[in-house]
Amino acid sequence: MELARPFASLGVTLKHSAPTKTMPTLTGLDVLLQDKLSLLKNKRVALITNPTGVTRELRSNIDALRAAGANLVALYSPEHGIAASAGAGENVESGIDARTGLPVYSLYGNIRKPTAEMLVNVDALLFDLQDVGARFYTYTATLGLALEACAENRVPLIVLDRPNPINGATIEGPVLDPALQTFVGYGAIPVRYALTLGELARFYNQTNRAELRVIEMRRWTRGMWYDETKLSFVPPSPNMPHLSTAIVYPGMCLLEGTNFSVGRGTALPFEIFGAPFVDGSALAEELNAQKIDGARFRPAAFTPSASKYANENCFGAQIHVTDRDALRPVTMALEIIAALKRIYSAQFEWNARGFDRLMGDARVREWIDRGEKINVSQWTVGHNEFRKKRAACLLYAE
Repeated sequence: MELARPFASLGVTLKHSAPTKTMPTLTGLDVLLQDKLSLLKNKRVALITNPTGVTRELRSNIDALRAAGANLVALYSPEHGIAASAGAGENVESGIDARTGLPVYSLYGNIRKPTAEMLVNVDALLFDLQDVGARFYTYTATLGLALEACAENRVPLIVLDRPNPINGATIEGPVLDPALQTFVGYGAIPVRYALTLGELARFYNQTNRAELRVIEMRRWTRGMWYDETKLSFVPPSPNMPHLSTAIVYPGMCLLEGTNFSVGRGTALPFEIFGAPFVDGSALAEELNAQKIDGARFRPAAFTPSASKYANENCFGAQIHVTDRDALRPVTMALEIIAALKRIYSAQFEWNARGFDRLMGDARVREWIDRGEKINVSQWTVGHNEFRKKRAACLLYAE
């Protein structure tokens, strides 16, 4: 059977046709349903997914696979649950899917890695999630741990690939310090790693050595942003409602390591930020004076319904992205944090452990505390090493 081949040894192909103005990108799910279903024949199949696992017509992968004859025996849910409705960091319980009757095993509770018991009756594990291209978005850790479990239990893993929504070309932020590896930082990758999840699986599998196959997309190239694929953007989590959120998220999530709100519980999470004690007009003026590439700021007032300062009036600024290709969200966010600490030194507080884990480089907080300019050039050596290891994992042309 085809699934018995060692997928990790398959060669890299860079032959995908260029996208056209009229033809949308085909995800790995679409390709599987179109002409790869033989891979699942006579197999007991499990699926790691959430509502982002849809066809280009927005049909759920669960429904589409069952209708195509796949023998789905179990579902696995990442952070936010199988419905992607649970809050950030909220434990998700295992249970039964009410509509299909399938067992749903949570991978974001007391267990975060599939166990041998979960995999005992599984012949192939499918992975079909849309991520956002940032290291600390936990679907990357779920992928890495699934690879570990599949290697240990000799279960093939098939990744149904999807676009990196913030393009597959731009690398930014430090490569993770191994001492800071957690569930919000899995593997030696930068904050913005410029890989699809299929490619990231190949990168992780250089050490895991699971039986891996990636069902590649068609009509996707590395420089594409999600809105250029002509696919509908399905929110992968409650506070990731739009592509515009994902564009700034690799930087603005770092503010979670401070006592400032990032707008969770508002209509513009990660695009607005502030606190009750902030003068929004003065802050926006200060940030605009720094002439940060690709961004402008305007004063904003908001009242979060959740998270920091829930139900309190907050003041701060909204980010308006003027050039997403020029924007470097990690650098932008560090400039914002440095400004907040300088202007509001009496009120500013670190969650030092949380910030360092998100940043992946403990030196950054020290630079900011000393009032030094953020030295992004110190990440160049790490980027160069990462690019060398990444090169063998690429599946798509520039």
